Amino acid sequence: MAINLSSHVFAGNPLRPKTPKPSDPLSLSSAFESLKPHLLQTPENHPPPKSPLFKVLLFKNGLLGKYGVQLTETSFVYLGSRAEEDVVYWAIDVSVEGGLIPELSSRQLCFVELRALMMATDWADSCVMGELAIAGHARALLEWHKVSIFCGHCGDKTVPKEAGRMKQCSNELCKKTIYPRLDPVVIMLVIDRENDHALLGRQPRFPPRMWSCLAGFIEPGESLEEAVRREVYEETGIEVGEVVYHSSQPWPVGPSSLPCQLMVGFFAYAKSLDINVDKEELEDARWHSREDVRKALMFAEYKKAQRTAAAKVDQMCKGGKKRQRQNSSANNVAKSGELSPMFVPGPFAIAHHLISSWANQDPAMGVKAQLQPHSGFISKL
Repeated sequence: MAINLSSHVFAGNPLRPKTPKPSDPLSLSSAFESLKPHLLQTPENHPPPKSPLFKVLLFKNGLLGKYGVQLTETSFVYLGSRAEEDVVYWAIDVSVEGGLIPELSSRQLCFVELRALMMATDWADSCVMGELAIAGHARALLEWHKVSIFCGHCGDKTVPKEAGRMKQCSNELCKKTIYPRLDPVVIMLVIDRENDHALLGRQPRFPPRMWSCLAGFIEPGESLEEAVRREVYEETGIEVGEVVYHSSQPWPVGPSSLPCQLMVGFFAYAKSLDINVDKEELEDARWHSREDVRKALMFAEYKKAQRTAAAKVDQMCKGGKKRQRQNSSANNVAKSGELSPMFVPGPFAIAHHLISSWANQDPAMGVKAQLQPHSGFISKL
């Protein structure tokens, strides 16, 4: 069955991003001094003082190498504050040389991949969905810090500024400021109006029977619509005419080299139908009838896959196990959709909503490019 959401996963961040001023009691300096006893405590009989003014998200990544984060004030990244609370949110990557910083190495901490949380989240709970959006924002910023260690103009090291919201070259002759930038990706469902079919593709990395929308990066000097037409033609040989915007989704669970992706979704209406697949881009691409796509949405048991993922996350956290790589959400759905000849990505992906919006609309009425209220998923972060 199709799952409709009021907003995409990782969207709807409830925090206000305005950076606090140095004189603000919730500033970086004051927060760091209050936070240090919490991070550095080891004896159970010496609990840290209560500090109700902030929350900190800890991240760990073993690929930092010699540029790992040390426990200093500049290690923290400011995420924002809730409008209804007097609380600010911070994030820090606590990994160094493939492990934890020495001060935290003796503590039992459980780290879970954001993709696993994405799959396990209770989508009916708006508060939990907001927390997931905060975590996605934090990961994107921390990954950006790791890929912006050096200035792209002079090659000198960069230093964090404005509580990690920007970086500046340390070279006094350069001083270039650097801000996080999005890497926009167009993702499109190609539609054959006349025959009431949709074009879906397969990449070699997909599990068996999984089909999805086409997607690609935007080239310099190119509009979004032009990128849609070019990518479809390059990958499948299909010519596209009308391009209609559907919605967009932050995607902070991509590769660390592209930490700030934005998926921009479109419906693209085909002008030609003959498929010529570029095997370097896709494994296969085929036209699928509306009825076949509806069946795929019905057979793929997304709720069952979500419950399975939630149980794995809960087991990890209760057991205090170290961070470990989870099966991709696509594989989880594949296991739950064994009776279906095909399935599409789950409701955590914008591709699902492009496909389900088309599949569940009356062909005579056309596709409504919007998200609808949903019945929700089960489980918790």
